[in-house]
Amino acid sequence: MALRLTGSIDVSTNITSTHFSGSFSGSFPGDGSGLTGIDVFPYTGSAVISGSLWVTGSVSFSTKIDVVNPAVPNAWSSGGALSSCRCQASGAGTQNAGLIFGGFGNSVTSCTEEYNGATWSAGGNLATARWKLAGAGTQTAGLAFGGIYPGNVARACTEEYNGASWSAGGALSTARECLGGAGTQTAGLAMGGSYVITLLDCTEEYNGATWSTGGALSTARKQLAGAGTQNAGLAFGGFSGVALSCTEEYNGATWSTAGVGTLITARHGLAGAGTQTAGLAFGGQNTSFNVVSCTEEYDGSSWTAGGALSTARCELAGAGTQTAGLAFGGGGSFGSHTATEEYNPGTSLQTVTTFNHSHPTGKTMIVPPITDPLILGALWNNGGTLTISAG
Repeated sequence: MALRLTGSIDVSTNITSTHFSGSFSGSFPGDGSGLTGIDVFPYTGSAVISGSLWVTGSVSFSTKIDVVNPAVPNAWSSGGALSSCRCQASGAGTQNAGLIFGGFGNSVTSCTEEYNGATWSAGGNLATARWKLAGAGTQTAGLAFGGIYPGNVARACTEEYNGASWSAGGALSTARECLGGAGTQTAGLAMGGSYVITLLDCTEEYNGATWSTGGALSTARKQLAGAGTQNAGLAFGGFSGVALSCTEEYNGATWSTAGVGTLITARHGLAGAGTQTAGLAFGGQNTSFNVVSCTEEYDGSSWTAGGALSTARCELAGAGTQTAGLAFGGGGSFGSHTATEEYNPGTSLQTVTTFNHSHPTGKTMIVPPITDPLILGALWNNGGTLTISAG
């Protein structure tokens, strides 16, 4: 933080305070043109101010102090922990109404849990325990499809959740594991994956009862992530012998890479959330098979860096939106996780408030309005910017 003098001050001045040090002496023009953006000295303290800013000398000006919040990026914060560790599960729903099902902890599980924005609680178990599956929909209308269960062979079964229990849905045309999912219970989208050692590019669309063939991915892959809807889908990342950065967009009939940006960090075993024009990618393993914490945000044409996960992990599940995401479970260097994290928007640089002060001559004491905690916190403790300008 720095004190900046702008505008018209017609004499030399010295500036001192309890939490500032330094001085500026100079002649400022009195015609209103002023000097703009002069850095006088930095703010190096961290305590809330206990003194005041003094301007000494013969001065004649009106003072305006604008408090500017530093920009805060989008960031992850801790949520309630899962009841049990698991990776390679799937998820659905929103940040305040999330759903996790299946996965692998100490063994393959059928366990379902529901999130209320603070804590997870038990839901109805899947009819078929499995892992490496995909999901879509909401907490009260979820969809689980594909995956591996006893026998260690990829399966085609689909189940539908009503908020309390799972029931059988129509089977996938192509059995598969490590696939991506998107959409809703009545308009689902299954993409990619693998069967035994064969990488798949096939896409299927669900109408609430049966799956039908959709357009093939441009790049066959497994361990990818999906987002969006059946008619505006997004597929990104994955593995085809190496970690991938490629992104594809679906229009309900075909996948395209034209004008579509690639991930900054190639990775597989990642999770996704959001829509085709506001997507979110987080976690996974990079080209060196290192577990990563990086998050990226998609705007419909390119990916940009977002706030990193607090817990680096791969093979995690995700749900929600780009500005209200949910990450849960997963694995890493130390086994499976119960950790849940919530993604929320930060703040852009903005002026919080302004107050004016004027004094015709002599010694002037400028006191921030300490009844306003936004000014007190941002100006004196949180790295805001103090601007003195001619009134």
